[in-house]
Amino acid sequence: MTLLKTSCVLLSLALVACSDPASTASKTSPAALPSAPSTAIEVNLSNVHQDIKILASDEFAGRGPLTAGETLTINYLAKQYQDIGLVGAVDGKFMQPVEMAQLTPDQNMTLSIGQLSFNAGSDFTARTQQIQSLIELKDSEVVFVGYGINAPEYQWNDFKDVDVKGKTVVVLVNDPGFATQDDDLFTGNAMTYYGRWTYKYEEAARQGAAAVFIVHETAPAAYPWSVVESSNTGSKYTLIDNNKNASQIPIMGWIDVEAAGEIFQQAGLDYQQLKQRALQPDFTAVPLKAKANLTLRNQLTMAKSHNVVAQLTGSEAPNEYIVISAHWDHFGTNETETGPKIFNGAVDNASGTAATLEIARMMAKMHQHTPFKRSIIFANFTAEETGLIGSEQFASGDILPTKQMVALLNIDGMNVLDAVDYTLQYGKGLSEMEDYLVKAASAQGRSVKMDPRPQNGLFFRSDHFSLAKQGVPSLLFMSLGDTDPDYITHKYHKEEDDYSADWSLGGVKQDIELIVDIAAQLANNGDWPKWKAESDFKARRVQERP
Repeated sequence: MTLLKTSCVLLSLALVACSDPASTASKTSPAALPSAPSTAIEVNLSNVHQDIKILASDEFAGRGPLTAGETLTINYLAKQYQDIGLVGAVDGKFMQPVEMAQLTPDQNMTLSIGQLSFNAGSDFTARTQQIQSLIELKDSEVVFVGYGINAPEYQWNDFKDVDVKGKTVVVLVNDPGFATQDDDLFTGNAMTYYGRWTYKYEEAARQGAAAVFIVHETAPAAYPWSVVESSNTGSKYTLIDNNKNASQIPIMGWIDVEAAGEIFQQAGLDYQQLKQRALQPDFTAVPLKAKANLTLRNQLTMAKSHNVVAQLTGSEAPNEYIVISAHWDHFGTNETETGPKIFNGAVDNASGTAATLEIARMMAKMHQHTPFKRSIIFANFTAEETGLIGSEQFASGDILPTKQMVALLNIDGMNVLDAVDYTLQYGKGLSEMEDYLVKAASAQGRSVKMDPRPQNGLFFRSDHFSLAKQGVPSLLFMSLGDTDPDYITHKYHKEEDDYSADWSLGGVKQDIELIVDIAAQLANNGDWPKWKAESDFKARRVQERP
């Protein structure tokens, strides 16, 4: 679980909100809730228990990409899919290679802006996805560009009337809707993709900037500076294109709000006043009357990880695909003075990985009785925790074109406790997949609750988003702190996320049945779910499927 952190490292604070007593799950026994009607095959919870227990065992050493734990994990998954009777979706094989670069920025660096000097880690962070060992920012003019958003559908362009080529841009985190809580501005409290830090870097790169620094404030970011520091000062992974990622922003960074205030003050400007001005659609960029200098050195390592991709081939439309996914990776093992710390990631995301296996078993049996018309793809992605890397590779279309993917159902952490009378929906009014969710949940006697913290933008932080960006309508199934308030505080991304034989798996059973119901419908009904909201995702889908 990215972003993005795009990465799950950035979810920890976002998900704490789910432990709020006001949003605590109402529970009921599994037997009290009817199963989805299209699920003719029973969920075998013994299978699920066994798969989670194995995947989250110390032997698998935390399932770190590029470790012996990866080898054990992907081999286990491939064998399970083969035993189920599925075929490999990568030219008959189960493994999709994911070529990655590991970049580790040297933290012995200083950012100077005018007469000011800032320390790496405590004041700012800087890294790159370009495959270069040395990037130098020399006398780059610094410009404040508001929220750094260019969104035609909202009649908003912070880059109008300014040329930022070769310049260093300073931008605000999140989007104007969150800042104003005005439902008529963007989507109000609910974060849009324009509020995500990934978008800020992408747009600055499109505009030709040399560097971008996002001003960190805890409320709009949804996490404190400590998360920014820990997530951006160590090793990161990235995919590699044919041009060494030259289209990426050369320097992607964050800057602490106090440091940002000093930069504005040096220019004779007031940060708070300009922040308010940036809430207006007629805002224009403001030069900060200084030049930036920074030397970024990287240690580079090239490596290969793997997705595991299996296929149940459709009888009538084998080249149309329903994708069911979950990331297999976690944080591996850290060596400490007191011994190794193994991050087993039982809930996140051995539970989701085990669910894909059980769904595959169930749908394979259903297929034997009455073949599905469309193909079903089961994908377990690598390196989600370090930036949605595996799903980005899958979304590139090198093994399956995205225009042939009907929809994606992605699992990122399951309710391993008792059944509940609701399911959560991430994102609102995005695609017709939400209608499928409501229908299937209702068949189970469950309601659909909206994400209790939409300002944190969880829809943009897990593997399904890699496919959504390519136009594939997607649903996220995530249940972490909403049913176990202790999970986020004491287990999430910690070594305490361990398997327990005492788990009832009532919630797992519910959601497996829910996913099977939706997938089975789509595998037979010929529907191509559409995007509802105007967005780049919708535009991409219309382009691929006019």
